[in-house]
Amino acid sequence: MSTVNRHRRRRPVGAVVALVLVLVAAACADTSSTGSSPSPALASSTPAAPEGLEAYYGQELFWQPCEGEEGDFECARLTVPLDYDDPEGQTIEIALKKRLADGTSIGDLVINPGGPGGSGIELVGSLEDFFSDALLESYDVVGFDPRGVGESTAVECLTDAELDEDRSASDSLPQDATESEIQADVTQTAQSYSAKCAANTTTPGLLENIDTVSAARDLDVLRAALGQDVLTYLGYSYGTYLGATYADLFPTNVGRMVLDGGVDPSLSAAEITLGQAEGFEMALRAFIEDCQSGDACPLTGDVDSGVGQVRTFLEATRTTPVPTSDPARPLTASLAEDAIVGIMYQSESWGVLAEALDQAMLQNDGSTLLAIADIFASRNDDGTYTGNGDEVIAAINCLDYPVEGDTELWAMEADEIEAASPTFGRSLAYSDLYCQAWGARSTRERKELHAAGAAPILVVGTTRDPATPYDWSVSLADQLDSGRLLTWDGDGHTAYGRAGQCVTEAVDSYLLSGVMPEEGLTCGATE
Repeated sequence: MSTVNRHRRRRPVGAVVALVLVLVAAACADTSSTGSSPSPALASSTPAAPEGLEAYYGQELFWQPCEGEEGDFECARLTVPLDYDDPEGQTIEIALKKRLADGTSIGDLVINPGGPGGSGIELVGSLEDFFSDALLESYDVVGFDPRGVGESTAVECLTDAELDEDRSASDSLPQDATESEIQADVTQTAQSYSAKCAANTTTPGLLENIDTVSAARDLDVLRAALGQDVLTYLGYSYGTYLGATYADLFPTNVGRMVLDGGVDPSLSAAEITLGQAEGFEMALRAFIEDCQSGDACPLTGDVDSGVGQVRTFLEATRTTPVPTSDPARPLTASLAEDAIVGIMYQSESWGVLAEALDQAMLQNDGSTLLAIADIFASRNDDGTYTGNGDEVIAAINCLDYPVEGDTELWAMEADEIEAASPTFGRSLAYSDLYCQAWGARSTRERKELHAAGAAPILVVGTTRDPATPYDWSVSLADQLDSGRLLTWDGDGHTAYGRAGQCVTEAVDSYLLSGVMPEEGLTCGATE
């Protein structure tokens, strides 16, 4: 889950750990039966298609081997209306990729990696890195790129070269810039970016129709096209918001649903930003404490001293970027911050960050930090980008979060955000101003989602998650009428696939057998 401000970009879930380990090498509890949901493959009756959408719901998917892919993968495309209020109008396509079950399939498990803007197509290709053998044995796993994203009918904003320039551009305003100068800079940035998206997106009306409600309606068309009476679903981060939205719209079509790294749907953009600001500052301090407990940490003294050294380093890179192995791409403050924040999502990779900071701060070589930032941005070695997650995030979020407040309130909120995160707050503030300048007008009401009548929904929360703070998962589980919270006492973003056996067994038991974990189950970080 990323904030509305484009400077806080999406983080991929899944293969990051493996990719970072490759980079480093190159660069240097139990459950109990407390109720079950229907079988993922069976339900009492097939839901009727909404009126006017019968052709979409009745379509047949033509699965075929994915072009250039090895392994048991199949690809297809789903047709959906661009605007559900005009089902007879323009259509768009949703790209699908399926990993066939290793054994006898019990049905389709649909997944979403978060974002918004994360690619389910990419996620399906790396499932072995974090899904259990039991899950892969039993499910055909279906990933999709939501409308506007990746290989689906997509938003286009920047060329690869322009994206390089945008990612490396650091805040050029002086520390003593006035409030009016800061807000004018945010406004100009948002207007320029949105104008490029409008000019380069070739599908008319797409930018106005990539909201989460529309994406959730696409999910129900996908459920029907897969031949499933209920949707079996695992969503991470923003994917929990998409899943909860689906459950609220189509509660009787919910099968076994797991929402990992919950987003509280009732929070405003400012509240989301403040929660993440607090979370990332907390995670930075936890990283520094862990780093200083080892033998080779470049951050000396106590935790406060280490935080000060990171801030000094980031501030220095604003005016003096650090050289890298690519003379044309020095490490700027923006790129360095992206690398540091990205690793906060993966506590198991903190050692990588320690080595990268040592290289940058003590050896004046930003190569590893640059490589980490590129991994999180899905930049390939040849300078091309996989997907458009960095480009589409603001377009989606500004449709989901109505603008609230005025210039005076935004200035107060910015002060609060920077107080909560002196290290990262400067890059996180002014989400509402950004969306006002973006030009899209959200009609979405931020409210609790209850999904009355839905089958049991399992919410997984990580106690020290920087991107989706634990309190959000607690709130989401409380809001959902059939929600139940599973807690992982750990660091980093989301739990399933990185939290150990206790979480794996609890989630698998539900997805495979319909057995929810016992009320109040907490899995430990040291298992």
